[in-house]
Amino acid sequence: MPVAARRLPSWVWVTGLTAGALAGVAVLTVQADRGPHPTAAAVRPGASASAAPGAEASPSPKPSAAPARTGVPKGSGSGRRIVYDLSDHRVWLVDADDTARRTFTVWPGTVEPGPGTYTISVRKAATTGSDGVEIEHIIYFSVVSGVNIAFSNAVDGSSPPPAAEGARTGGIRMPTADGAALWAFGDLGTKVRVVE
Repeated sequence: MPVAARRLPSWVWVTGLTAGALAGVAVLTVQADRGPHPTAAAVRPGASASAAPGAEASPSPKPSAAPARTGVPKGSGSGRRIVYDLSDHRVWLVDADDTARRTFTVWPGTVEPGPGTYTISVRKAATTGSDGVEIEHIIYFSVVSGVNIAFSNAVDGSSPPPAAEGARTGGIRMPTADGAALWAFGDLGTKVRVVE
């Protein structure tokens, strides 16, 4: 006479599968952390970023008498980071070996972060900006007096409209190709170094 097989309770199966899934996620997390981090794409001639020192393809948001710096500013730290120069309204994407892979000008909001080191805390694919413009590639890294400070670009590639008098905006806008490059470069936790 055959003996009936004992069935395990369903909670045992669920617990075993959950533990296995958590172990798999932990292994993948460790492997991802040890792997290479993305770098900015090399600049091609004709791209919106500067192809060579002194060449400026992105529109300049605020012309000045002095030429813009094309090298990464001194005192902007070391290692993989995003550098934002408040006086030149310029951003550099800098790889771990301190090589600037891309640089471009930006249009700042009416509220700017103070000089210092920040980290990317939130990334959002798309939303509507406080000025009513559809934006994408939003990368938040600071808050100043309740105003979120973030890099982004308009979906249609336009420059931001003039801010209404007294408006407090923290969006740092850039051309579309530069926004896509910054989005690919700026992971959560990436350093953002703001200099004057």
